[in-house]
Amino acid sequence: MSCILNIDTSTDVCSVAVSNEAELIFNKEDHTGPNHAERLGTFVDEALSFIDNHAIPLDAVAVSCGPGSYTGLRIGTSMAKGICYGRDAKLIAVPTLELLCVPVLLQEMVDSNDALLCPMLDARRMEVYAQVFDRSLKEQRPIHADVVTEDTYREFLDQGPVYFFGNGAAKCMTVIHHPNAHLIEGIQPLAKNMFPLAEKRIAEERFEDVAYFVPFYLKDFVAKLPKNLL
Repeated sequence: MSCILNIDTSTDVCSVAVSNEAELIFNKEDHTGPNHAERLGTFVDEALSFIDNHAIPLDAVAVSCGPGSYTGLRIGTSMAKGICYGRDAKLIAVPTLELLCVPVLLQEMVDSNDALLCPMLDARRMEVYAQVFDRSLKEQRPIHADVVTEDTYREFLDQGPVYFFGNGAAKCMTVIHHPNAHLIEGIQPLAKNMFPLAEKRIAEERFEDVAYFVPFYLKDFVAKLPKNLL
């Protein structure tokens, strides 16, 4: 187990949490945003002071890597990289849609073993970023930018219950009328829910290159550039 500083800035919410030995020991959230540029630095300073005051060595920084707000992801990633350089810590990327699944599973909001989870982030109009998982968080469909109609997820809905959640889900329920479609409200990507996913990545030694890591919105573009241009 490790001490992890967790940062999420993928939506309007700004949140920072510290976990140690798989236990949440510090948490700060601001739901009045988007104001990541104003709040994130203060939250991180408080988190690092808490860690130092308790003489806990920082092992890693976990940051939500998208999809999500362009500006929010950029601010969060820059902060995470700076801490990793300054503290010689490992960098962990936690996908935002996977992060959304954590409270749904931990709070047992899904009561069917064969149910699928479909976290969604709003991309405006009737578009969302969405991904499909089973209850073990095994990916059943990769991230797509979906223009949602009543048939968009029919192949999964015809097989069994599908639970939709995240800030793009409610609008989709206005067009998805399948009896197997279920809406879970109030689910947000928050730093306090990141550490189970971050701990798993530490166990699997899935760390990011601090110099070249970019979040979801830039990854495909940056992958095509020579490293000497970055």
